[in-house]
Amino acid sequence: MNIRFDGRTVIVTGAAHGFGRAIALAFARLGAKVHACDILAEELAETLRLCGDAATAHTLDVRDRDAVQRLVAEIVGRDGAVDVLVNNAGGVCGQVGRPIEDISPSDWQVIFDVNLSGAFYMAQAVAPGMKAQGRGRIVNISSGAGLGISLTGIQAYASAKAGQIGLTRQLAHELGPWGITVNNVAPGFVRSNPTTERQWDAMGPEGQKRVLDGIALKRLGAPDDIANAVLFFASDAAGWISGQVLSVDGGK
Repeated sequence: MNIRFDGRTVIVTGAAHGFGRAIALAFARLGAKVHACDILAEELAETLRLCGDAATAHTLDVRDRDAVQRLVAEIVGRDGAVDVLVNNAGGVCGQVGRPIEDISPSDWQVIFDVNLSGAFYMAQAVAPGMKAQGRGRIVNISSGAGLGISLTGIQAYASAKAGQIGLTRQLAHELGPWGITVNNVAPGFVRSNPTTERQWDAMGPEGQKRVLDGIALKRLGAPDDIANAVLFFASDAAGWISGQVLSVDGGK
């Protein structure tokens, strides 16, 4: 299968490291015009360096609807409608698993804001242009936690990722008449950024062994494994696939 994205405009959020960086690099290598977005400006600059002339970096907080609207309008004004949106921004916002009694309203809300509201705001901003051109691809990055439970025990993270999967299915039906597909990649545990490195270390040897024993392939994946799934959903080969969740987790 020869997948290319020459001339296509792609937005990747959460592109400063981990999955987002791998996804941005993959699209850049395959000919896309990549707009890499994140709040981490210094790490985002490294993503831009790795992508080369194919990418443009934007410091963006996806929780800010007005900022999202302004950025998408700027991109559309320069490059035309967005062809592919990858909603990768998210995470646990520095939190660790704690009993439900200890979770404050702000602890709960901040995880929803970046993982679920941010994906909604980004999709809302690109939808008009995609509708006007009669095609588009939206790929959301959720988590195995959205299909089951979170390894970290963070209630808001599991709930927000499950909500993102629901949003994927809803938008697939709403936007489908305009040739827009909306799909979801649900990664298993991958050591891809400082947060997952801390989580892995905190598991200790016994916990790490339990994770590996629960994977059919008996090994962890890599960010490129997630990027490959995104490329498929974004390609013409997936033109009749929408509203689906693809678990990329080594087999459970």
